[in-house]
Amino acid sequence: MHNHDIILKPYFYKNLQLDLSLRTVTVTRYILPLREGGSLPALAEADDDFKYVLKFRGAGHGVKALISELIGGKIAQVLGFKMPELVFAYLSEDFGRSEGDEEIQDLLKNSSGLNLALHYLSGAITYDPVAVKTDATTASEIVWLDAFLTNIDRTFRNTNMLMWHQELWLIDNGASLYFHHSWDNWEKNAISPFVMIKDHVLLPEASELDAANEKFKTILTNDILREIVELIPEDWLQWNDTELSPAQIKEVYFQFLSRRLANSDNFLNEAKNARAKVI
Repeated sequence: MHNHDIILKPYFYKNLQLDLSLRTVTVTRYILPLREGGSLPALAEADDDFKYVLKFRGAGHGVKALISELIGGKIAQVLGFKMPELVFAYLSEDFGRSEGDEEIQDLLKNSSGLNLALHYLSGAITYDPVAVKTDATTASEIVWLDAFLTNIDRTFRNTNMLMWHQELWLIDNGASLYFHHSWDNWEKNAISPFVMIKDHVLLPEASELDAANEKFKTILTNDILREIVELIPEDWLQWNDTELSPAQIKEVYFQFLSRRLANSDNFLNEAKNARAKVI
């Protein structure tokens, strides 16, 4: 079978009673930086002998990028997408002192405590929309997910998807939920149409957006959204740019997701209109 003949089929867990909890590992070895992203993620090894792509709290957008990754990844998991396992990754204060690169040493020093990591998929390759055709159902469901999460970073320039064992895996939700970078307008952003969906790499194939919306609104419930938000470590919610307590910040995240889901027609229609202009 030639690469361009591969047709990806939807892949959903039959049992949605998922365990949303995360394991905590301790990082034991920094292997190398992955300089594809501006946040300098790294390949690292943990005390369970597995390798992980490590996202640092001390990087550019700090803990907010980790929160986006956590919430986005867990919602994708609930909806049945292939996602590398997410784990909390503990970095000791002494870790990285022997690192020769001064920039990396500063990053490690500023990231002591809990970080976030994704299980490393050895041998995976970046998804190429020219080489691999994605079926309409899968494309529509990924577009819906990213419109819901306001993920600005799954484009032709940077697909943030991997092919592993001929299956499509989603990675890197760190650019989701960008409302939290300008916290005061979260109510307005919760019901926004999300115009950036026009740049989504799978939008041309997403001809079943209505079906995706109907399906996912029956799966995502307020109870599930609340459980996912409660996963955010309190240590990640000590912000200097707001007077809200950690509990109040969590409530904003929950309300944002709940309201966005209830008003999904706003981003659904935006995606459908944007698709009509590109096909």
